[in-house]
Amino acid sequence: MAAIIAAVATYLGTLVPSLGAPVFAVLVGFFASSGARRRPEFGPGVSFAKGRLLQVAVVLLGVQLSLREVLDVGWQSLPVLVSTLVVCLVLAQVVGGRLGIDADLRTLIGVGTGICGASAIATVSPVIKAKSADVAYAISTIFLFNVAAVVVFPAIGHALGMSQHDFGLFAGTAVNDTSSVVAAATAFGTAAAGYAVVVKLTRTLAIVPITLYLGLRHGDTELRGAWRLVPWFLTGFVVVVLLNTAGVIPDALTSPVHHLDAFLVATALAAIGISTDVPALRRAGAKPLLLGLILWAAVTVTSLLVGAVAA
Repeated sequence: MAAIIAAVATYLGTLVPSLGAPVFAVLVGFFASSGARRRPEFGPGVSFAKGRLLQVAVVLLGVQLSLREVLDVGWQSLPVLVSTLVVCLVLAQVVGGRLGIDADLRTLIGVGTGICGASAIATVSPVIKAKSADVAYAISTIFLFNVAAVVVFPAIGHALGMSQHDFGLFAGTAVNDTSSVVAAATAFGTAAAGYAVVVKLTRTLAIVPITLYLGLRHGDTELRGAWRLVPWFLTGFVVVVLLNTAGVIPDALTSPVHHLDAFLVATALAAIGISTDVPALRRAGAKPLLLGLILWAAVTVTSLLVGAVAA
């Protein structure tokens, strides 16, 4: 089902290039979610598409980049990455406390917005022993603003006259989840997607020290195995970049791999749209959504301002 929606979205994306296939995929998937959720046999395929398939797509993006580009982009993005992360985590605690939101829930929304969306929430939740309801609320809140970013951010980039490089930096630092980063950047342009993934994967590494800190704060002094917090697809992406830099990957493969990668992204985004839990969004209530909105806006503004100064 996700692949069929991706095929339709790819066609629609050719008709409206300003939106692109990723935006159509997530929107069509969202509108199909209520019917799909009544078909449990779709569950395994949808989970595979929005998980492993998306991770493979991220790895394949490495075919478009060299090691020098990765190092340059990663280094240039550090001021923006650090600024957005600090602003997000501080505001999550201060504003969340003022709103009366539970400490665990505001921590989950903070790391989800500041680092890597649902992946960060899933990594941190067992460390702080968060309740399952808090995890569901946080993921639902983060997802809502991920979808908004996919639709809104490319329009912001065009309105501000951003270059492919600038938008890649913006998307990589201001969009929460890896899937939404790839979707928003791909909708803006191929080059932007490559830059955005480098920035995003650099940002994802922040989950390691943050998780270790939270573990220590909650009385867990066992630090061995921290390397397992690094996502496998980050390692795979770097390996593909190294192979491409060494000339192992033929130039003739670049275009076919790019088209395959774009379709995999659309399929993953369709699956994410299909798996949207609308009732969970309603149950989350207004306060977590308000906190998510404030953090999303703060990270967006900080990324634009610091990115402009750094440029």
